[in-house]
Amino acid sequence: MPNKQKNLDEIFHALSDPTRRAVLRRLSRGCGTVTALAEPFDMALPSFVQHMKVLEDSGLIYSKKKGRVRFCYIGPKALKTAERWLTKQRDIWERRLDQFDEYVLKLKNKENSE
Repeated sequence: MPNKQKNLDEIFHALSDPTRRAVLRRLSRGCGTVTALAEPFDMALPSFVQHMKVLEDSGLIYSKKKGRVRFCYIGPKALKTAERWLTKQRDIWERRLDQFDEYVLKLKNKENSE
């Protein structure tokens, strides 16, 4: 369990940055080179590569080197991990809100009957 939590923490840490989310949006359309992915951002390539490392360490992306060029791809397993966690949390809160609704209705009915 601690390893799964560490992975989930890394995924949400990676998703917390707008630059990294923009890279993921771009990669959702297909693979891209590090240089091409860095192009829209106003930062030095070494700084951009740090963002890529965070994404790769979290499993949200993976890369393959072909010659001198590194190609990046989206990692769907990590996204599924985040999606499962979010779905579980939504289910918990929906159940709690349903219970709260029932409680409020009981109180309201009790108040009206008195």
